[in-house]
Amino acid sequence: MPTTLSMTEAEIIEGCLANDRLAQKALYDRYSQAMYTIAYRITNDFDLASDVLQEGFLKAFRALPKFRKESTLGAWLKTIIIRTAISRMKREPSFEELPSAASEDWVDWGDFMTAEYLEKAIQSLPEGYRAVFVLIEVEGYSHQETADMLGISPGTSKSQLFHAKKRLRRILSEWLDV
Repeated sequence: MPTTLSMTEAEIIEGCLANDRLAQKALYDRYSQAMYTIAYRITNDFDLASDVLQEGFLKAFRALPKFRKESTLGAWLKTIIIRTAISRMKREPSFEELPSAASEDWVDWGDFMTAEYLEKAIQSLPEGYRAVFVLIEVEGYSHQETADMLGISPGTSKSQLFHAKKRLRRILSEWLDV
């Protein structure tokens, strides 16, 4: 019997379909960190991202018999997590205020931009801008795919991305000038 680390994708799928707990753990162990990152980037909330991760994996386990192997298991799971995150964002009330560009949490790095700094700027975008930006620029989806997932038109997706990039440029330039 293979260990969870050495299980192939086919073995994981077969095991999960047979309700093998070791295979289910292998699936979770292999993909949970990457899926949590995606959920967090969309929700901008640690607790909500955890809920999305849990809900998404439950959906995946239930839907696995319908998995047609037209993509990798990871790509299929990513789609489930993204759709779950988007669905949860639509259900959750949004009372979050945008952080001030002059917040004392921000450090002036001058011309030096870190990944963490950029991530904070992306997370400060309004929900719609952030979702489109993450799906297209980070996850690599097309405008049509993004529009389908978010229930918007491709034109709206393009517009949201344009405004997200414009807002990011403004936020980053303000933070760098502070």
